Amino acid sequence: MITASPAGRHRLDAFRHEHLPEIGSTNTAALERARSGDPGHLWITADRQLGGRGRRGRPWASEPGNLYASLLLMDVAPIEALGSLPLAVAVAVQRAVQAVLPPDGAKAAVKWPNDILIDGRKMCGILIEGEKLPDGRHAVVIGIGINIATAPEATLYPVTTIREAGGTVLPDELFTHLFMEMAAALHLWDAGRGLEAIVADWRAAAHGIGRPITVNMTDRSIPGRFVDIDETGRLMLETDDGAVMRIAAGDVFFTPV
Repeated sequence: MITASPAGRHRLDAFRHEHLPEIGSTNTAALERARSGDPGHLWITADRQLGGRGRRGRPWASEPGNLYASLLLMDVAPIEALGSLPLAVAVAVQRAVQAVLPPDGAKAAVKWPNDILIDGRKMCGILIEGEKLPDGRHAVVIGIGINIATAPEATLYPVTTIREAGGTVLPDELFTHLFMEMAAALHLWDAGRGLEAIVADWRAAAHGIGRPITVNMTDRSIPGRFVDIDETGRLMLETDDGAVMRIAAGDVFFTPV
């Protein structure tokens, strides 16, 4: 159990970076490093993935020209605090993307819990995976795929790219922003102790608070109004009968207005 503040561990010089031209999946590679004893704070990036994946096992198109990155963290927080990590990750990615968009142009926003949108269209997928290792350590891998030049086809959501939004950044330039913003967000999050500040930053970057939505869960779909997120990051959904549900996981679809 973590008792001392880990914030100092998230200084920039604590992180390492390995770049590969081609890989099956940066997330899989990061988990393999964890099983081999890697101490964590390791970024793995690739020009192209052959077996990228999204949430719920969905394939993630991984052609050259986009950013594919995974960050391995070891024992980053107590298990009960990990549920709020996606909020911190989303804040970091949104800020990195916004930094490379034209200053007077499109805005990057967060779609609950941790998709990144530009003008309401998805341009980034984030997949966070964890594994308890035989030596007792707990590995967390944060996988991030950002559409810079191309976007996948036949998706569940409207999609876009940084290039379509007027950005001209290259993958390594965007990664520099992501590297710095992630360190800052993890420092602020502080193993969940800084969650109040992260929630405030997430809300400031949020897309669609107050709008009608449908939340697809594993066993049902629930329509309602996106009221807010609570202090732990759960989505607050006001249903037709006026009750407010707190939802920890699901896919959000915005109702056209």
